[in-house]
Amino acid sequence: MIGKRLLMIPGPIEFTPEVLAEMAKPTLSHTDPQFIEEFGQALEKMRKVWLAPNGQPFIIAGSGTLAMEIAAVNITEPGDNVLILHTGYFSERMADIFKLHGANVDIVQSTVGDLPQIDEVRKKLASKKYKTLSITHVDTSTGVRADVKALAAAAQETDTLVVVDGVCAVAGEELRMEEWGVDIAFTASQKAIGVPPGLALLVASKKAIEAFKSRKSPVGAYYCDWQYWLPVMEAYEGRKSAYFGTPAVNLVRALNINLGQILDEGMEARFARHARNAAAFRAGLSAIGLGFVPVRKEIMANTLSAVYYPEGTDASILPLIAKNGAMLAGGLLPAIKTKYFRIGHMGMSDASEILATLGAIEQGLSTAGYSFEPGASLSAAQAALMQP
Repeated sequence: MIGKRLLMIPGPIEFTPEVLAEMAKPTLSHTDPQFIEEFGQALEKMRKVWLAPNGQPFIIAGSGTLAMEIAAVNITEPGDNVLILHTGYFSERMADIFKLHGANVDIVQSTVGDLPQIDEVRKKLASKKYKTLSITHVDTSTGVRADVKALAAAAQETDTLVVVDGVCAVAGEELRMEEWGVDIAFTASQKAIGVPPGLALLVASKKAIEAFKSRKSPVGAYYCDWQYWLPVMEAYEGRKSAYFGTPAVNLVRALNINLGQILDEGMEARFARHARNAAAFRAGLSAIGLGFVPVRKEIMANTLSAVYYPEGTDASILPLIAKNGAMLAGGLLPAIKTKYFRIGHMGMSDASEILATLGAIEQGLSTAGYSFEPGASLSAAQAALMQP
């Protein structure tokens, strides 16, 4: 389509026609029986997407940063020890939030594009009693993916709560919340979930809810406090209305639609599709000489790619790529911000979008004077996509 630009940033992403159509419907009252039913359905579907059959879902109007604070503040009391796994900009933000609410925060550091070793984390967990281990599943600033399964297993050895920032991961990267022993996993609607921005989405384990209910001090944030939100979620799931803050009605209705689409695809198929598309993207970019911020293939995210500008180019290539049909994002991590760019490939993104984006990248690079074999990225990606 002439003038159409694919939104291939790490969120907001492209949304399905059904989601957009739901957003365009007249707004219902939050006490309307139809909305109550749809809200209840969305909560029930979240458990299936998170693979947390006994978890407590929360759907709250706000951004991914709000989800971060809700996760931290409800289980954190002044003086609690919290361990942060460092993988980039957003693990640092999580550390700031925990500190704000009185936690004693230690950070297991990493170099740019890498993450700490499991044994290092395990040793740190054994050094003193930590209440919480915070893991950024995929750091949107670096494209580094943590091994949540192994890290959660390490945390269970010391009976430590596990909080997973899944903003750029949930519904794209494999996450088996209950099986792996994750206590809180959260995301934002505009990422792999596939709904326009405006919803903070969390699922909490029974252990996390018990930690909240047994706290000895009040929660240090009014809007985030589960004492107000938990009765609302329980009411809507019981097909009754309740009020603390007005829900984002159209967004919740769109969420219900897209959660249904996710479940129709199936979680196993969805994980596999994201992995296949990411492998094809990396194959294509590698074929024209581009390198990646993550230092090893096994820690590269399936939901986005963080890519170094090729020699002789810089951020000026992004408008050229956009002109040819794909909007990409610049760098975010301060240490390398001017050296790389980011491409989102999550949600309902399919092979055609992968190939179209690679084509736009090739055209932009060619205009900028970068030398490569025309069509090489498309050929490599296509070969990867055609593998059984």
